[in-house]
Amino acid sequence: MRPMRRRPVTTPDAERPRLSLGQLVQVRRLFVFARPYRGRIIAATVAVAFASGLGLVFPRIMGDLVDSALGEVGSSDTSSLDRFALILVGVFLAQAGFNFLRTYWLAIAGEGVVADLRRAVFDRVVRLGVPFFDERKTGEITSRLTADAAVVQATVSTAVAQALAQGITLIGSVILLLLLSPRLSLTVLTFLPVVIIAAAFFGRRLRRVSTNFQDRLAEANSLAEEAIASVRVVKWFTAEDETARLYDHHIRASYDVAIRRARLRAIFVPTVTFVMFSTIALVLWQGGRLVIDGTLTAGDLVTFLLYTLTVAGAIGTFTGLYAQLQEALGASQRIFELLDEPPEVAKTDTTEQPPRLGTVSLEDVSFAYAERSGDVLRGINLDVEPGEMVALVGPSGAGKTTLVQLIPRFYDVTSGRILVDGTDVRRQDIEQLRSRMAAVPQEVELFSGTIAENLRVAKADATDQELVEACIAANAHQFVTEFPDGYATVVGERGIKLSGGQRQRVAIARALLADPSILILDEATSSLDAESEALVQSALEVLMRGRTTLVIAHRLSTVRRADRLIVLAEGRIIEEGRHEELLAVGGLYAELYGRQLDPD
Repeated sequence: MRPMRRRPVTTPDAERPRLSLGQLVQVRRLFVFARPYRGRIIAATVAVAFASGLGLVFPRIMGDLVDSALGEVGSSDTSSLDRFALILVGVFLAQAGFNFLRTYWLAIAGEGVVADLRRAVFDRVVRLGVPFFDERKTGEITSRLTADAAVVQATVSTAVAQALAQGITLIGSVILLLLLSPRLSLTVLTFLPVVIIAAAFFGRRLRRVSTNFQDRLAEANSLAEEAIASVRVVKWFTAEDETARLYDHHIRASYDVAIRRARLRAIFVPTVTFVMFSTIALVLWQGGRLVIDGTLTAGDLVTFLLYTLTVAGAIGTFTGLYAQLQEALGASQRIFELLDEPPEVAKTDTTEQPPRLGTVSLEDVSFAYAERSGDVLRGINLDVEPGEMVALVGPSGAGKTTLVQLIPRFYDVTSGRILVDGTDVRRQDIEQLRSRMAAVPQEVELFSGTIAENLRVAKADATDQELVEACIAANAHQFVTEFPDGYATVVGERGIKLSGGQRQRVAIARALLADPSILILDEATSSLDAESEALVQSALEVLMRGRTTLVIAHRLSTVRRADRLIVLAEGRIIEEGRHEELLAVGGLYAELYGRQLDPD
């Protein structure tokens, strides 16, 4: 196994600290997903406003309570003290109620937003073209559906409410500080910028280090995901030690970054705490002198200190919210990159729906993969008639698989054109085009659900009777009914609970349900034992009956009955004819056939 190469998904460090116009547009776009829940968000906002307002009342009541207690020293009348205590409990109770409403309504909105976001992303992902998946790892895509969406959810659920609450608290507290004591307020406002500057200084560095940590951890998770998915390969080649070493390398790298992050936090928190408490000590010293002079009551001093702590807390919270917003912007950027990917290959302005005939024509077709140099196919001309069986043969790398992937438009031709049923595939609706075709590959891909669910991939509304009839025709019904759960049997990831022959027959039944006019077979029996091969071959004969069939042939003995054999080499058609004709010519086909019969 080799170390994973990570695609860059974060913006450069130098560009991250500030909110650009593009990021603000991104934020607005993100909250478009919140529109269906704006009623709950507005209600939660009102609850936030009331809870924050009650929070501003608390210090004032505390100050009055202190003054009341001091005024009643030596007196048996505690009615005033009792009244203020009951008012304080009532304020806390009301604030708790509004906080409950805020938390509940925003949680509902946040869960709804992230669910809608995940649905939109997945809907886009499954509609993207094959080249997109050629360039990206599965773990990277699933990470955007899970981890990135969760970050966005946290922002919608908490950050908005926190920003509003702390905004109300900060503005209200500063105004009340100025009303209580302009002189003490000047002291507080002199030292608060120190806290803000320290928070901004360390906050930027913490964001960069935290992002780096997440990227390193993502590399480790990607390696772990691939290793677990390919655990049989790891065990076949006794690569446990090497796999563990690579994972250890990535975890150590993330650990080193985590240590840097811990060091920054260890410096940041004590620094800010020292400045804040030093400010409080100074306020206590100044305020104490004012109390002694009689220009300020003890209760007002307590109130002032509580408002000072409230201001400091609000500023600290805003710093954290800014970091959370930056994290959410990075996550939403990765999500919107998926949403902005164009669906499938390029489409033309017009679409045509020709009759289902089963003809395939390639006219001077050339093709090159974007990431490779040189053409994989060069000047291919081929006509396949309805019901004809054509076998594509040739050495490895000749372009056989690429050719059949151009027909359903998994890729677009570089030059030339492909016609299905007499119409250029680029002028056909892509879903209608592919509904005319079905494929049975050499390595069958099944989902981890039940046999019935895998069959209904081809026809979602298929009845149970249709499933049975398709499986009978594919020689699959007998082994399916031998399972205790029958068609409800769970096949496991990639169909691991089924044998190779059973997977092939399920794939054939699935193709039968699709009822295609064009069939593509990728040597569906080459890796089976003799008994399974006979059953699968019998099922394939039923499937091919009356259908245009393109067969990618690896074992040449299986295609001797083909109506035509097309021999490819280096992306070109170099021979064409029936089995006997090509043997008589004595060219590449005869050479390949002879090697398979007698390797010596």
